[in-house]
Amino acid sequence: MSQKQKPDLAAALAEIGGSTRRAPAAPFRTSSPATPRKSEDATPKNGGEEAKEVYQQPSRVDTAPITAHFPRHVRDQLKILAIEQGSTLHNLVAEAYNDLFAKYGKPEIAPHQSMTVGK
Repeated sequence: MSQKQKPDLAAALAEIGGSTRRAPAAPFRTSSPATPRKSEDATPKNGGEEAKEVYQQPSRVDTAPITAHFPRHVRDQLKILAIEQGSTLHNLVAEAYNDLFAKYGKPEIAPHQSMTVGK
């Protein structure tokens, strides 16, 4: 007698919600060429010259900062947790965002950075 395997409810929900946890993670883009961009702050006030091009870190191309202010002990605890888990603050925050997205039925789109040994 062979037992019929039960459907995996978690996998079905993850697939419907667009979860990336069960799929292989897309590699974090670190080798993209540096892109000069027009600086919004460098726009000439007199209207006579072109805006200057400003160097942008390759890892920050097509990204935007998300900031929030919490008491210092919250940041300290996050750093301790990152060390205990052998991770980075970025990866912990990405995991937290993905958990939040999953909770509300949104695709888990926050990328994790690949970890390199010896860093």
